[in-house]
Amino acid sequence: MGPWAVEEVERALSVIQGFDPVGVAARDLQECLLLQLRHHGHAGTPSERIVSEHMQLLKNHQVPELARKLGMSIDELKPHIELIRHLDPKPGSRHNPSQSQYVIPDVYVVKIEDAYVAVLNEEGLPQLRISPVYRRLLDKGAENTDETRAYVKDKFRSALWLIKSVEQRQKTIHKVATSIINFQRDFLDHGIEYLRPLVLRDVANDIGMHESTVSRVVSNKYIHTPRGLFPMKYFFHSGIDSTSGDDVSSLSIKNKISRIVEDEDARRPHSDARIMQKLRAEGIQIARRTVAKYREELRIPSSSQRKQNF
Repeated sequence: MGPWAVEEVERALSVIQGFDPVGVAARDLQECLLLQLRHHGHAGTPSERIVSEHMQLLKNHQVPELARKLGMSIDELKPHIELIRHLDPKPGSRHNPSQSQYVIPDVYVVKIEDAYVAVLNEEGLPQLRISPVYRRLLDKGAENTDETRAYVKDKFRSALWLIKSVEQRQKTIHKVATSIINFQRDFLDHGIEYLRPLVLRDVANDIGMHESTVSRVVSNKYIHTPRGLFPMKYFFHSGIDSTSGDDVSSLSIKNKISRIVEDEDARRPHSDARIMQKLRAEGIQIARRTVAKYREELRIPSSSQRKQNF
């Protein structure tokens, strides 16, 4: 079968775009929103014109400029922007909900009097042991050939190695968890603001193991604490100098940035430079480009995109 003509494909696409939910099979966000506006009877309205001609202004929250382009007041423009905001940018996602994945912690942190203790979760971990039947095969008085005893002895050694390896793994997990508890005691007592900068090397040196061993142990492992359930890797973050002489965890700084943005005036959002000044006022020696990097990692838009004029 030869290639289809563009006109034929366009007609087929038009049919598919009429399927439910409205907005599917769109080639980009703009087309997705336009399909929804037209389906709901908003063709030819300022709402459609905003999406078809001025998407960039809308994305950047440049409301006064948008009003000027459309020859409208901000109050007249407001309901059209609200209408667009209530459209669905991913109309197919509701039909493909992600399945809930339940995490079973590998370690529990329990507070006993004034101390935190790591307790391994061994539920579901089989208790390995060697059957007495195979032990009896090794007895010299038993009616077994030397070849049989040699075979069983070899398998016996392999089984013992496996049992000891599992025990060693559990001991290593416990050591790493205990070290994390010691380093992050302030976090366990007071919360994220007190999370310390920590790298794998710190824990490796603390427990006398190689850094690569610690890396393997914390990979895909979860630890349940009085502060919540976290991946073990959650506790490892770089630090930034503070005027107090202590380093501050990058995760703690991200939390501070989120709070600063949450508390700002939406009509006058803080620039990265202003956020930097606020953090420095708290004694955190941070550069503006680092603020921008953390803000982007938090998926917080720039100040111009956060700005609202009504």
